[in-house]
Order: sequence, then structure tokens, then C-alpha cells
Amino acid sequence: MALSSTHEYSNIPKEIQDINKLNSKQNNVKPIRQNGQIQIYQSAYRGSFSNIIRDSLRNAALGRKVLLAQVMKGGVKQGIKNPIRLCGNLLWLRPSTSYDQFDQNEIQNNEIILNSIKESIIELWGFCKKQLLSGEQDQIILDEIFMAVELGIIKENELISTLENRFISGDVILTGTTIPKEFLLMADQVTELRS
Repeated sequence: MALSSTHEYSNIPKEIQDINKLNSKQNNVKPIRQNGQIQIYQSAYRGSFSNIIRDSLRNAALGRKVLLAQVMKGGVKQGIKNPIRLCGNLLWLRPSTSYDQFDQNEIQNNEIILNSIKESIIELWGFCKKQLLSGEQDQIILDEIFMAVELGIIKENELISTLENRFISGDVILTGTTIPKEFLLMADQVTELRS
């Protein structure tokens, strides 16, 4: 018998703990990595995922560690160095520079702004990737992640690989307006939100 969690529980009888230690030594048994589901929410337009934010707040208030990363949203100059904490357990992040902070013409005509936006999103993705692989969070929401993939800021195969190798007991929620077929096939649940 192998424990299905990386956490140690003091109420596990000593006999079972001894059996686990013995099995681990004799059979090279590793703890079972138990991941939650991959849930995808699709909508025809941006900004329609307020119910997911509401649910993340509720989960945090119930004691779950939640990471909410709004990959393409901005306006508050957060970045990973200035996260917002809500309910004690919700870590809310946005890129330090984003598309929402500038006029489209300004972005297209200024390579410095465009590179700053891309670097900020890549920095946020790097943090999220570490969290997906670490198992520190109970739930991770990557809001509008597919827009970053569509724009080529985050590589599709890197996101797929990270999701396949994730270690999180709770769900990973991905949102976007256009979802690549590969992600639809790997999702446990796909929900289309309509207005």
C-alpha cells in the first residue's frame, strides 16, 4: 500500500507506516501522484469568466490554496512581485505590463512596449509553470491562457507538457475564446459559456 499524498498524517497507524516503508524499500514503490481534473471554459468574448473568479474566492475562503493568474489582463501593474492576496489563500496575479494598458496602435508601432508585454506574460507563465509542477496549490486558474498561446507568447507544446507533468491535487482551470483541439482532447471537462 502506498500513500496517495505527499503530506504526512499523524493518524495513520504505525503498522501501515511500517508497511509503506518496507514496500518502498523492497519494491521501489513511489507515492501515487494524484492530479485533479483539467477543466476548460470557453466563451465567445473576453471577460466572461467572472463565475470562475467567484468560485476561486469561495474555494480560498474554504481553506484551499488557490492561484488565479489572469495571463492577459492588466491595468494594475502587478507582476509576480506584487501579487494580491484575498481570503488568506487566494494568490491573484496579473502581468506587470499587458495589452489592456495600451492602445492597439501604440502596441503595433512600439517594439519596446510589445517586448515589455511579452516579457511580462512570460515571467507570469514561468511562475505558474513552477506552481503547476510543485504541488503547492490546491487549484490553479489560468485565465485567458489560450490567447497567449494563439499570439505565440507561450508555446503550445510547453503548455501541454506542463499540464501532462503537473502535480496538483485540485483542478487546473483554463479559459479562453479559441481553444486548440489538442487541449480539448486532454481536458476532463469542457464548458462553453454563452451570454
